[in-house]
Amino acid sequence: MTQVLPPDHPVVKPKKIGVVLLNLGTPDATDYWSVRRYLKEFLSDRRVIETPRLIWWPLLNGVILSLRPQKAGANYAKIWDKDNNDSPLRVITRRQAEKLQAAFAADDVVVDFAMRYGNPSTESVIEKLKDAGCDRILMFPLYPQYSATTTGTANDKAFMALRDIRWQPAVRTVPAYFEDPLYVEVLAQSILDGVAALDFEPDLVITSYHGMPKTYLMRGDPYHCQCYKTTRLVREHLGWAPEKLMVTFQSRFGPTEWLQPYTDETLKALPGKGIKKVAILAPAFSVDCIETLEEIQMEGREEFMEAGGEHYGYIPCLNDSAGGMKVIEAIARRELSGWL
Repeated sequence: MTQVLPPDHPVVKPKKIGVVLLNLGTPDATDYWSVRRYLKEFLSDRRVIETPRLIWWPLLNGVILSLRPQKAGANYAKIWDKDNNDSPLRVITRRQAEKLQAAFAADDVVVDFAMRYGNPSTESVIEKLKDAGCDRILMFPLYPQYSATTTGTANDKAFMALRDIRWQPAVRTVPAYFEDPLYVEVLAQSILDGVAALDFEPDLVITSYHGMPKTYLMRGDPYHCQCYKTTRLVREHLGWAPEKLMVTFQSRFGPTEWLQPYTDETLKALPGKGIKKVAILAPAFSVDCIETLEEIQMEGREEFMEAGGEHYGYIPCLNDSAGGMKVIEAIARRELSGWL
């Protein structure tokens, strides 16, 4: 006897595998309210700001969200992709997802991207993949070095989205790949290519990583150690002397001590030590964004040159370059082992 299903019975679709590239996020535009919405979501994250809420909440909703969106919006406007009317971070992450989808053309894999803060939201993308028939999803935080403030909170958001799904897909998360041999090789080659593209020979190459309060390190966050290991492995791969490649930390704010040495203070001090030609890159970012394009490429240059520097070069993130995509695809295929 044939069973007749009610007309509103959910249709079971062919099983597929989903891959989500997870990035930090970006405002939808550079105006005050767009930036304010983004900053409120970002700075309300307990993984990012561990200050007790009784102290932080009045500061955030008072002074910070009143004044900071204007300055941040002006900085976003400096680097905004006018051709696409979008932020470079979202434009490039979308291209990464498109290229990864093409690489998986022969497999039954659906690739998409999502943002921890802003759009497209992690919840909407997981729901989209589930509706497409994905019963297995690989979450791929685009952070080579693990931190609770990046990989941890990206995974948190995905798990919160799963909490509200009745028929959950199986989920895997990509671990930190800061010491992956292919990543080290590709990052090292990007440095060689970046230096070769300059019209000067740098006295020093700086690997500037996004900073965090020192207390986070003391509480057990492995990020600091993983940053140093990435740079050491890259230096060894290049065969350079220790003094040729340096680690610094950028983007600090507030009165507390952050991971040191600070990128801005280092750039201001180097010319006085006779180091007047530098190249700099930001290995903690898989995609160029405001912290790299505005803070490092623009502000960093200004700080270094005003201090007496002569030549300053910025080496881009891996982005959707052939090497960068080779790393992403290799890691995705490795973590999909047993599913594909």
